[in-house]
Amino acid sequence: MLDDRKLAVLGAIVEDFVSTMEPVGSKSLVDRHHLDVSPATIRNDMAVLEEQGYILQPHTSAGRIPTDKGYRLFVDRISGIKPLTGAERRAIETFLAGAYDLDDVVMRTVRLLAQLTRQVAVVQYPSLIRSSVRHVELVPLTTKRLLLVLITDTGRVEQRAVELPDPVEDSSVAELRALLNACLDGKQLTEVATLIGELADRIHSADRPNATAVFSVILESLVERNEERVVVGGAANLAAADFSRGLREVLESLEEQVVLMRLLGESVDEQALTVQIGAENPVAGLRSTSLVSAGYGTGDRALARLGVLGPTRMDYPTAMGAVRAVARYVGQILAGS
Repeated sequence: MLDDRKLAVLGAIVEDFVSTMEPVGSKSLVDRHHLDVSPATIRNDMAVLEEQGYILQPHTSAGRIPTDKGYRLFVDRISGIKPLTGAERRAIETFLAGAYDLDDVVMRTVRLLAQLTRQVAVVQYPSLIRSSVRHVELVPLTTKRLLLVLITDTGRVEQRAVELPDPVEDSSVAELRALLNACLDGKQLTEVATLIGELADRIHSADRPNATAVFSVILESLVERNEERVVVGGAANLAAADFSRGLREVLESLEEQVVLMRLLGESVDEQALTVQIGAENPVAGLRSTSLVSAGYGTGDRALARLGVLGPTRMDYPTAMGAVRAVARYVGQILAGS
């Protein structure tokens, strides 16, 4: 166990190294943080911290830098996540509220996170298996053509043209629309194929060919284009990070969707704000990075995760505050979509 002063010294070392990228010495700690003890006492504290693996000396006669273990203790002891300013909160809400569909929400979220944190933003699309039908709309375009609009509770909107084999009356369209919504509303997308297969017998024989054409387009639209997909933004921010080695591996990992899905999928609590530091990351190429992530969704149901990836020398309070706030706003946008 570390006493309060040693914890304060560790926190000061983390803060100074994050801001300066330079190893931190005892005299600078005393000067900057007003610790009310001598540099000799701070050196003794630093020796204990180094012995226990929380800091290390990168080379002889240099100051100290935090280790992954040191960052972990620092993050675990953060008493309060840095709150966003009122202006930042209003900017987030306004920026995300302008999105017109799920793709736009995701792309805006990536840009927003990268700008707020100056790190790499990663946003996972809501999974197909967690999406439900909210509404099905059928709009007559001509006597033999309909516009099918499928809306899910995750904000996904699919619009497809349906070419009909026979002319259709407005009354038949209304009946088919009512039947589809009665049977599919609130149902998981993974259930839709089975439910669609059971509807044919409930259609009047004269309307069955047109209904079959609509059913076929619905099933085609359920081929999830965004399933198992993560969008990345702000990779240029890595240029400012202190990757003395390993930058190539980081960039290569960011190009692999399977790697990113694994990285975001490691959290035990899907909704919790989590921080994976250095060697805690499951991906070998990302062991020099940290990931701050959180689940987003509607109500208390997480649909997917989003977060920021950067060097272990990260401003954790700011990153944690931004990720938590953006996840909350994205959930609100989807709930109201």
